[in-house]
Amino acid sequence: MIGYTTVGTTDMERAKKFYCDLFERKGAKVLVDAGRIAMVGTGRGTPMIAVCEPYNKEAPSPGNGVMVAFTAETKPEVDEIYARAIELGATCDGPPGQRVPDRFYGAYVRDHDGNKICFFKFA
Repeated sequence: MIGYTTVGTTDMERAKKFYCDLFERKGAKVLVDAGRIAMVGTGRGTPMIAVCEPYNKEAPSPGNGVMVAFTAETKPEVDEIYARAIELGATCDGPPGQRVPDRFYGAYVRDHDGNKICFFKFA
């Protein structure tokens, strides 16, 4: 149902590199690059993450309670993507672990611009 989610950035090149490198094992790449906005994903017609410089030219700001969540196939993949995000300069906002007993395993980071990201696997 979701086509793409947009997060703001102050540095387009850094943001594109972060998300492409983060999901390189899934085959992610910049699919659309229109200058102030770029869409990263595995193919058109699949969910994408878009990074953009805000249209109003004001500073981007992560929303309070706003988060982008990416699925993983396995719990070890959650751990792997989380570790890769940290390696790429993201900050921890909750290490990998079981969040809802027997139902939800997740990890949380913030990208270079403070956008909150979750990697998760439903049990």
